[in-house]
Amino acid sequence: MTKTLSTPVGAPGASGGRLALLDVLRGTAILGTLMTNVWIFTAPGAEWGSLTGAGDTPGFTSLPDGAETLFRLVADGKFLAMLTMLFGAGLAIQFDSAARRGLPWPGTYRGRALFLLAEGTVHFVLVFAWDVLMGYAVTALLVAWLLTRSDRARRRVMWWAGGLHLLLMGGLTAALTALGDDGGAGSGGEVSREVVDLYAHGGYADQIAFRLENAVALRLEPVLTFGLLVFLFLLGVRLYRAGAFGADAAGRRIRTRMLGWGLGLGVPLTGLSVFAVPDGFLLERYCAAPLVAVGYIGLIGTVVDRVRRKGWFTKGLASVGRTALSAYVLQNVLCVLVSYGIGLGLAERLGESGRPWWVMGLWAAVCAVLMVGSAVWLRRFSKGPLESVQSRILRR
Repeated sequence: MTKTLSTPVGAPGASGGRLALLDVLRGTAILGTLMTNVWIFTAPGAEWGSLTGAGDTPGFTSLPDGAETLFRLVADGKFLAMLTMLFGAGLAIQFDSAARRGLPWPGTYRGRALFLLAEGTVHFVLVFAWDVLMGYAVTALLVAWLLTRSDRARRRVMWWAGGLHLLLMGGLTAALTALGDDGGAGSGGEVSREVVDLYAHGGYADQIAFRLENAVALRLEPVLTFGLLVFLFLLGVRLYRAGAFGADAAGRRIRTRMLGWGLGLGVPLTGLSVFAVPDGFLLERYCAAPLVAVGYIGLIGTVVDRVRRKGWFTKGLASVGRTALSAYVLQNVLCVLVSYGIGLGLAERLGESGRPWWVMGLWAAVCAVLMVGSAVWLRRFSKGPLESVQSRILRR
């Protein structure tokens, strides 16, 4: 069922202008997710290793360990939550665009979401098991329908989804704590030699087959966190409607509050989850991290507000944000080619000897490639490569 819409009263961006801050935030979120994923690509067993807990943060027993721990804690779950909120805000922008033109909703957006699901499936099979696009596509279909409901209905769904998610994470954490060292993921287990060899020496077809054979386990994250996805999508909608991404005084005030509350609550809760709660990795990544992500949006927005002149760094982030889909896929492809045996095989060649410095260097190098590459691309084209393919197929 579709519904013909009119522009919501007081909706930000009602004139159709682009919100520049969103591009910077989206670019930061894309590069930030790689701060987490780069450790997956370079760990023994790669994608499968993260399920065993083999890639747990090492602590502060030495300078390298401390550097890796801080690097990972800054990113883990935070930028993914930020990207999820921004996806919800983008969905609200598309809703308002359809309303301005008097188009039915969800209307053609269903095709867009289904196409995103197909893109995510291909990305999962051919590139990276921890794909986010599939979960986003399914969530977007639900939230797109919720946008046609009342504000009260959306608030109810949002808080119910968030509450159920917290109960689930709390229950799983309690269960893992009760199981002790046999808790599985997050307990620091070993990856089998066969899986390590698969990513270090195996063929590309074998890696694809492995992902397909273990698709249920590798796709478990978006299922377990579906409530969080719905909550963050709807939070992104609310932030956009409140004007949190606008360049006016009201937007700056909202971002200042986000900075204070998000980091003020999120950082201490992150510390408690990591250092005080046994097996608290679920609470850190899926409960405390979204709070920190709210603070990150406020922090980045505050910094951008105070930058009088847009420099090359800001332009690079905005360019990545404008080509977010292409950048997300490309960063994973580059890490596969650098880390796995089907490419340079640096994950095995360098191993633990150069960690964490070479892994951090890989992240910085890929970020530089994406920022420069996207800026150069946008000088000639208005959209990223995958965004252009999507538009052509959907005829938009």
